[in-house]
Amino acid sequence: MKNSPASSLRYLLKPTCAFLATLILIPAAAAQSHSSLSADDLAEIHNLYAFYNLELDSGNSRAWANTFTDDGSFNTSVGRQALIASADNWSASNPNTRHWNSNIHITPTADGAAGIAYLMLWNVGVPPAEVVLTGSYADELVKTPNGWRFKARRVQVDRPANP
Repeated sequence: MKNSPASSLRYLLKPTCAFLATLILIPAAAAQSHSSLSADDLAEIHNLYAFYNLELDSGNSRAWANTFTDDGSFNTSVGRQALIASADNWSASNPNTRHWNSNIHITPTADGAAGIAYLMLWNVGVPPAEVVLTGSYADELVKTPNGWRFKARRVQVDRPANP
């Protein structure tokens, strides 16, 4: 049985294709297995975002602080007691606000996850309700024995357009 040029070419390409597959596919699969988030993780993180907003808007500063690790930070407030004080001050001066997050995007990291989300803050104490500010959050999240928590949360307020 004679080998045709085509069969010789297939023979030569098989090792090359296998080599390329190891360069492309195996590192990607290994990276996924080390830094992927399960559907349960993503659902829990999305629930954390909602719980954060609901508790802050209801004035429950202790439950809001529970969305953070004990040493967690929100902008310049660091640690549980500072977070509770910050939430108490917020609630006292903003009794009729509602936080609205959208475009929540979570990516795995070596330590847990990184999150970004858009923020829209509404004043619901006036008819009709009005947008007070917009911005975005940049988050570091970690999985603790009590579930996913914010390790660090920073808000960036959008600047109004110049008239």
